[in-house]
Amino acid sequence: MKPARLMILAVAVVAAGLAGLLAMRLAGTRNVVPQQVAAVVEKEATVNVLVADSNLPVGARLNQKSIHWMAWPQGGVVKGFITEADRPDALKDLDGAVVRLPIFEGEPIREEKVADSNSHILSSLLPSGKRAVATEISVATGAGGFILPNDRVDVIMVRKGTEAQKFTTETVLSNVRVLAVDQQIEEKQDGTKSVVGTTATLELTPDQTKVLAVAQQMADRLTLALRSVADAQQPDTAAADYLLTGDNGGAVVQVIKSGAIVTNGTATKTP
Repeated sequence: MKPARLMILAVAVVAAGLAGLLAMRLAGTRNVVPQQVAAVVEKEATVNVLVADSNLPVGARLNQKSIHWMAWPQGGVVKGFITEADRPDALKDLDGAVVRLPIFEGEPIREEKVADSNSHILSSLLPSGKRAVATEISVATGAGGFILPNDRVDVIMVRKGTEAQKFTTETVLSNVRVLAVDQQIEEKQDGTKSVVGTTATLELTPDQTKVLAVAQQMADRLTLALRSVADAQQPDTAAADYLLTGDNGGAVVQVIKSGAIVTNGTATKTP
């Protein structure tokens, strides 16, 4: 065989070997890619968390139709969530429990947002150190019936002045929270029915409770003025302090009759 043919054959053999080696390396690289993708798409472990089926307002009662278990990423579970692992009987245990703060659809049920079911429903809604006091309202004195639980209101006292046909007004409580509104059905002349609140229960401090008790006796009318939801973070402990003038913190009201101050049933003339 001629030397030229031998050289061409050798070159061909070397080229074929290099091509095969390159193909093997490429094939090996492709086999690694699926393993890396599989590691990226691996699912995170989940746990069952109790969530709301619908929007639950303050005062609503939980039942097995309003809450259910939902798979939740294990890394997203925080303290306060109710999990099936910790409370497997939660659906049964929370049947009839009272909602203390609004819960939205799909939101995990937190233990601090619900209160155990019992006959003292209102007391479970009341924060420590606060008091619940009721005052009568109507459509005219209750913002046209638009005041609802968890709203913020000012309490305005209206009373007759010293001169005829004159009235004085004063805000005796500011930015207090409405705990509940007693409602009854009122039938109109055309046969339709509407829900009208007759009593509003307010969340007050002990001093505010005394102020309201005195204002109810002094006022010709008490009016609730609805405040913006943006005012919820403003102070809510202000009150008409002049109504708390007793030595022991009790409220004292001076009664003036025919130009004389009445004290313990005895009239003393004013200067």
